[in-house]
Amino acid sequence: MRYFLSTGEASGEASALMLAAAIRAVDPEARFEGIGGERMAAAGVRLWRDHTGWASMGPLAALPRIPKLLPIMWRTAAYIAASQPDLVVLVDFGVFNVRLAARLRERHAYAGPILYLFPPGTWLDNARRARAVGSLAVPLTAFAHQDAFYKGLGLPSAYFGHPLVAGYAMRAPRPAPPADAGTIAVLPGSRSGELRYHLPRLCAAIGRLRTVRPSARFAIGALDDRAEAQIRDALRRFRVEGVEIVRGAAAALAEADAAWVASGTAVLEAALTGVPTVALYVITPLLARHGRTMIKHGFITLPNLVLGRAVIPELLQEAATPERLCEELERALRDPSEQYRAFGELRTALGPADALERCARFALALAQAGRR
Repeated sequence: MRYFLSTGEASGEASALMLAAAIRAVDPEARFEGIGGERMAAAGVRLWRDHTGWASMGPLAALPRIPKLLPIMWRTAAYIAASQPDLVVLVDFGVFNVRLAARLRERHAYAGPILYLFPPGTWLDNARRARAVGSLAVPLTAFAHQDAFYKGLGLPSAYFGHPLVAGYAMRAPRPAPPADAGTIAVLPGSRSGELRYHLPRLCAAIGRLRTVRPSARFAIGALDDRAEAQIRDALRRFRVEGVEIVRGAAAALAEADAAWVASGTAVLEAALTGVPTVALYVITPLLARHGRTMIKHGFITLPNLVLGRAVIPELLQEAATPERLCEELERALRDPSEQYRAFGELRTALGPADALERCARFALALAQAGRR
């Protein structure tokens, strides 16, 4: 079977690769191509387009990118219509992927199945957007409530649990580190804008935490060479020394007693790994005003949304001060047990451990049905 994967940023690429690996386990002859970055290419996926630089901090910030992305979307749709893969898999990134699906369905350019992993508006229950997605593709939702929402609108939907759960083993509980020490993971985000807004605060927080924990170690996760260069520049500008830069979230979290994490998929990674976490997110005031109109459930991080309570402290905008970052991290370091217990609840709430395998088998069945 031939699969075309369309992603627009780092977390979507990681999810697509996890699904591709699971599909290969049940379809060893599977061939993949699509839109991604260096990790997708390294995994043996033939790159149709590189999505580096596409990601934005929220839907409003994505608007200026549309003129650049539209011609790429048109060319991608034309390529898919000509090559006719057995299954098109769209992953998140609604600003591009919903338009791509619509273009593919115009004049029956592509009549094969389209699977939408992490369809847009995950927690917003937007009926208009859900109908747009459901009329073009089969939404593969990661949350039971979203599956029920789609089905309540009479739309096709599939749900097997959150596919990322299988990718992260929860470590054994750890005691609190010594009062003057601890290993801290720092995950400032992957987008240039996230790094620009988060690194000054995190650098200041590192310096502040060192005054009370002089033996603390810090590991900053960088997605790629571009992010690493931006991190090194910030550490140099703010005169922060003795910080290790590692490649990716998993490496930063491996030995961490606690973590500062930019809100996004990395928060879920930390929680599924069992690392006590403090979340932050800072954007421009204009984007923040727009974003607050979209928050319907009181939280922005997935663990808090799923469990319906503030398990992970969320320091947003003006609340993300070095003082508050240190205060909340100190609390997590002194007593990691409360978050750890909640993370166990989270794994249960996200569905069965074999959700990724079930998603892969569903994708294969769609591809096979499309070929027939």
